[in-house]
Amino acid sequence: MTNANLLRKVPLFSDLPDAEIESLAASLRVVTVGKKEVLFRENEPGESLYVILAGGVDVVLALETAEEKTIASLGPGEFIGEMSLMLPGGARTAGARSNASSRLWEITRADFDALLGRQPSLAHGMVRAMAGRLDTTNNAAFRDLQEKNRQLQQAYDELKAAQAQIIEKERLERELQVAAEIQTSILPQELPRVPGYDFGALMVPARMVGGDFYDVFLLDRGRAGFVIGDVADKGIPSAIFMARTHALIMAEVSHGGSPADVLRSVNRHLVRLEQPSQFVTVILGVLDPQTGLLTYARAGHELPLLLASGGTVETLPHTNGQAVGMFDDLLLDEQSLTLPPGGTFVLFTDGMTDCRSPQGEALEHERFRTILGGLAALGGQNVCDALLEALQKYQCGAPQDDDITLVAIHRQ
Repeated sequence: MTNANLLRKVPLFSDLPDAEIESLAASLRVVTVGKKEVLFRENEPGESLYVILAGGVDVVLALETAEEKTIASLGPGEFIGEMSLMLPGGARTAGARSNASSRLWEITRADFDALLGRQPSLAHGMVRAMAGRLDTTNNAAFRDLQEKNRQLQQAYDELKAAQAQIIEKERLERELQVAAEIQTSILPQELPRVPGYDFGALMVPARMVGGDFYDVFLLDRGRAGFVIGDVADKGIPSAIFMARTHALIMAEVSHGGSPADVLRSVNRHLVRLEQPSQFVTVILGVLDPQTGLLTYARAGHELPLLLASGGTVETLPHTNGQAVGMFDDLLLDEQSLTLPPGGTFVLFTDGMTDCRSPQGEALEHERFRTILGGLAALGGQNVCDALLEALQKYQCGAPQDDDITLVAIHRQ
């Protein structure tokens, strides 16, 4: 097929007179390019336009940069580069790069200007084509702007959400710090010394601070008091309720009542606060070191254990008991026993038996009793330390969900 016949198939030139077609065909130069070859770059002077005979060409903004964007792909019969011949200044408004091995006709500025002079109607077709190109480009630019706005809004929303999470995390960390400080502030700095007895105690707070507390304190007539408690809930509300409960217990103890009387009085105070979601399990007791008699009241707390000098572990007699702060009429488990020489009275919170291995299996009471049975030769604090060591070995780095608290009273 001759160049003239090929030109007649190009929509831009199809309406030209035959003589004009023949003249234009005689002046055309064929340009051959390989795949991914650059024809021209944005802002370069434009001295020719191209008609695609075979292959294809991409129109590209910001060619060969990080911001590169293809705005059109042209094929056989379409032309490219006309904008620089029509606009003042003659600079390329975009880059062009072949997307396949291609053959193109090149029409120089001189030939194009001469053709327009002879065939002014050609300008109308050119303008229509340019308008279509601009419309396509503008639509693509608008869609691109919409997408960038969407991405920007998404990034903003994600940043805002991340900022909110950071603020919430900081708030929780401050709350945990305050709760931990409250919890630590009520624990005794050191345990009292009573001839013939060895007291031991420890507490390991969980990451989410709970409401465990303990205390060992001296009373009149050489006696010693002890208390262990576990408040439901976690965080600052739990810590405040724990501190209030401890303060009420110590205030009532100073009046000289029995452990049961003290807990019933504390219960009346807490129930009047009308905070039904908060309650505390407690064991409060008194040791008479002259006789070894332990008298205690249990309010819904874990059952204490007696470790005999021979290594047997005994669950002590008990009845039902209710947590403090729940009901007006508090049901208590009131007990007493004489601590035998070499024996150890052990109190603990459920964080001890509920702790889990990396496989998620709880320690539970039977394992706890087995571990405790091997510690009969140790004193009060050594028993607590050995229990904690065994527990941490069982956990093997697994997360700790609750406070772990131990109190041990050993009779030498």
